[in-house]
Amino acid sequence: MLTLNDRRVLTAAREVTSRLGPGDEHTVGSAAIDISGRIHTGVNVHHFTGGPCAELVVLGQAAAVSSDRLMTITAVGDDGRDVIAPCGRCRQVMLDLHPDLEVLVPPTDATAGEAATPVSIRDLLPHGYRSPDADAGRVLRFAGQYYDDVADGRKTVTIRLGDPQRIGPVTMVFEQAEVAGFQVLSGVVETIGQRRFGELTAEDVRRENASSLEALRSGLRGHYPHITEEDVVDVVGFRLA
Repeated sequence: MLTLNDRRVLTAAREVTSRLGPGDEHTVGSAAIDISGRIHTGVNVHHFTGGPCAELVVLGQAAAVSSDRLMTITAVGDDGRDVIAPCGRCRQVMLDLHPDLEVLVPPTDATAGEAATPVSIRDLLPHGYRSPDADAGRVLRFAGQYYDDVADGRKTVTIRLGDPQRIGPVTMVFEQAEVAGFQVLSGVVETIGQRRFGELTAEDVRRENASSLEALRSGLRGHYPHITEEDVVDVVGFRLA
């Protein structure tokens, strides 16, 4: 399901693509949203000597405005192609510069009826090469409902499946499905443990600020509908900076 922010990004990409003129020089428009809620747009530049894809133009446009992390990006092709997936080069650049980026790609069978499917850049480039020079700031995403618990220190753990984190400073970003923009807190990831989903503990319940073990497990199933008892989850301990 697309959030309001996702739909804003998609609308902006479609609008910039609709303004493209005839010819092969500019055929794709792209848009992205940063953690401050700003929308950045750009188009590709095609030339026989080579040229940047629209997504890379947007990365540069955003960097010219601020150093804010990008949250979501998409690209739309001309002539009715609508949403298109990024090429391999763009995926590598996004992974190195914005490793927690969400990309809107064409809908799948599982998301039929939606205009696009949100996918993490890590899932778009599994087992991808990581540049030794890449040291991008990390983003830890939360549903907006958890903002107060994290801000007040009641929630100090987040349990993740397939969302690897690292020890160190992190920007915690909270998104409500139908609210424009994001709420942001600065934090530090202090510990990362692993255990099977079926082996979550009372301490996990306490630090997640859940009402019970079953409530915690039910909430996680809501986030990860296909999770099994044997799946290994990351128990990420954090604090406010």
